[in-house]
Amino acid sequence: MMYRIKEARKERGFSQLQVQMKTGIDQSDYSKIERGLRYPTIEQITRLAVLFGTSIDYLVGITDEKEPYPSNKDRETHSL
Repeated sequence: MMYRIKEARKERGFSQLQVQMKTGIDQSDYSKIERGLRYPTIEQITRLAVLFGTSIDYLVGITDEKEPYPSNKDRETHSL
C-alpha cells in the first residue's frame, strides 16, 4: 500500500511538505505512512485519494484501476 501512496505523490510532482500543506496531515505522520511505519487513518487516506485524483481502493491495493469512482453527485445525475 505505502508504495502506491509515494508513487501517486511523485506522479503529481508533490513533495511531502506540499502534501502536508494540501491535506493537513502532519509531515512526520505522512513520512511514516510512506515508509510503512504507520497506517493512515480513513480520514487521511480519503484526503490523499482526493488530492491524488484516485480511489482509496487503488491506494490500498484493492484494485489496479487508478481512476476514482464517480462522486455521489455524478451518480445522481446519471440515474435521472
